[in-house]
Amino acid sequence: MKNGFESTPSRGASDIQKQSFEIFGEVQEELSSALSLYWTTAGRILDGSGVRLLGPSAGYFDLKRNFFSALFLYSYHRAGISAPRRALYAAMNQCLRGMVTGCDNLLDDEYKKTLDTDLPEHGVRFRSVLDMLTSDRVLFDLLFQAHRRKELSAEEVRILNALSLKTLVRSGAQEASEESGVRERLRPEKILKSVHHFKTGLLFQSPWAAPSALENLEEDVTAPLLTALYDIGMGCQIMDDMVDLHSDLKQHRHNYVASLIHHCADPSAGARLDRMAASPKIEDNDSLLSAFPDIGTTAARTAVGYLEKGLSGLLSTEPAFRISAAIGFLAQQIGAERWIFPQIFPDEA
Repeated sequence: MKNGFESTPSRGASDIQKQSFEIFGEVQEELSSALSLYWTTAGRILDGSGVRLLGPSAGYFDLKRNFFSALFLYSYHRAGISAPRRALYAAMNQCLRGMVTGCDNLLDDEYKKTLDTDLPEHGVRFRSVLDMLTSDRVLFDLLFQAHRRKELSAEEVRILNALSLKTLVRSGAQEASEESGVRERLRPEKILKSVHHFKTGLLFQSPWAAPSALENLEEDVTAPLLTALYDIGMGCQIMDDMVDLHSDLKQHRHNYVASLIHHCADPSAGARLDRMAASPKIEDNDSLLSAFPDIGTTAARTAVGYLEKGLSGLLSTEPAFRISAAIGFLAQQIGAERWIFPQIFPDEA
């Protein structure tokens, strides 16, 4: 259960996870090494600070927790990037993940853990700040150590250090534009092109900022991979909008599903949505989205369309059933399976 969505019993979660995870079996060991490098470097940096880094949790290395990191690492394999560089980029991506998660925590007033320390559990804001600060310093340490090994020049260290910020700013700037609330309900197509394009589409391409700067790769190799990652990000963002419809309306944020409702053929739908969102009787997202089932189906089909295109482009050697399994897994992780499963498993709906 997540945000009021019930899991679909017709297809076992374990089966979907098993099929999805087999896709990335070849990158699991490299990803685990990168995650270990990030954690041990963070521990060394925090040593003597008065804050002690604890050991990684039991699920820290689980593929289901690091699915997107595996996707990014898989794309490096597809491009033929060398093993040492893949290891560096994967560890750098964990640093970017720590920064993004910390920022999201502060913006959304929540705490999703990046590092586990002995700080008091209730100090969640400072935990987020510490996660961001530590991740930033781990990133520089990784670059510095690569320079000491003569794998990177001093100029390349400077370039990558700057790129680590630039690649996140475009997405962050979009988030900043919504902090005070939005006053206009943009049309759905504009949400995709002007909001989600920056918020998530480009964010999913950010792990390629460093390889694009350093690797001598042909555009016909990298362009399809970047497009695939972009489409995966867009599909996931639409699913996020499905499960965040109620909270986004409360916080006056852009939401693709809300825009579909406001700009649908029924001129009264938008006003009805706003009344329902403001009603104290509507406390969960499930009740709200279920009132507009056709819109839910439209959003689900759009999300699946992006995901099928993106995953098929990235995992071009995998059979179709594994693409569907990967989409199903992502839907479960996000909490949109109630709407997504009928699109990818129509015979079981």
